Formats: sequence, structure tokens, C-alpha cells
Amino acid sequence: MDHDINYKSNPLHGVSLKTMLTELVDHYGFEILYAYLYINCFKTNPSIVSSVKFLNNTDWARENVEGFYLYQFKSLPRASAEQFLLPPRDRVIPAGQVPGPPAELSLEDAEKLRAKRAKKADGFRSGPGRSTAAQRSRTPPRRENKYAGSATDEAVKTPGTPIWGDADPWGNSKH
Repeated sequence: MDHDINYKSNPLHGVSLKTMLTELVDHYGFEILYAYLYINCFKTNPSIVSSVKFLNNTDWARENVEGFYLYQFKSLPRASAEQFLLPPRDRVIPAGQVPGPPAELSLEDAEKLRAKRAKKADGFRSGPGRSTAAQRSRTPPRRENKYAGSATDEAVKTPGTPIWGDADPWGNSKH
């Protein structure tokens, strides 16, 4: 990583996870955070302390919250392709871009966004070389049982009988 980067041009520089989460919860609330980020710590017994503990231990969730903070709460323009590959705390915001007012979000908008993402994911899954949901739901063709007529078939037909019938395969072994 390049050590010459000025991380002070990132709005996350010097902001603790607890402070960031407190700002987000005060402005949006846990319900909106769960609707947009779909992270369970915002739904099941949500609190700042438990959410911070979870986010500190889970990189993907913390990066999602940090990205939400940058691009929804701080209303910064989306990162460039090369900056997008970096975690949000390592991204550098170009000079002259200042944070704006928080985006107005609603549960209805979150539901529309979720439906849009689901439709896009379905399109991706059914793209070239991919099977569609209808193809995946079909049961595979039945194969002929190569053990037909064996002792295993008899055991299946008559519950309670051992697989080997009356013969004990270990009966001749020495104790």
C-alpha cells in the first residue's frame, strides 16, 4: 500500500465505528439501516454496543456500513473504479469534494431497491452459461437401481429387518 496517500481526505479518517454508527442511528434509525443494508444486527435486538461489537468482528458488514455512511449519509459521489476496489477507510476522496446533506431514505425506497437488486441478480443467474430458476427446480432424471433385487431392496420393503436379511456378516468372526 502506498504510504504517501493523505488519508485526511477521507471523511472516515478519525471517525470511530461507534461515532459513525451513532450518527447513522440518530438520523435514520435501525429499521432503515436494516432495510438498506440487510445486516441482522440492525434487526434482532438492535443496540449501538452490540452492533459495534458485531461490525468490529465482521469485515464485510463493517465495509458495507462505512460505504453507506460515505455515499448515503455524507452524500459523496461514487468512488472511481480503482478506489472502489479498496475498503472504504482506505479510499481517498478527490480534492474539492465535500460531504453534503444526508440522503432522504424511506422503507418504500428500500423495498424498491431490494426488488431491483433481486431482478438484477436473477438476470445475472440466467445469463449465458447459467441455468434458470426453472431449470434448477427440475428434479434430476431417475436412475435405474443397479442393486435391484438385492438384500437392500428386501430391507426397504419390509421395515424392521436388517439390511443383510437373516445372515449376520460378522457371525463367523473370532471374538
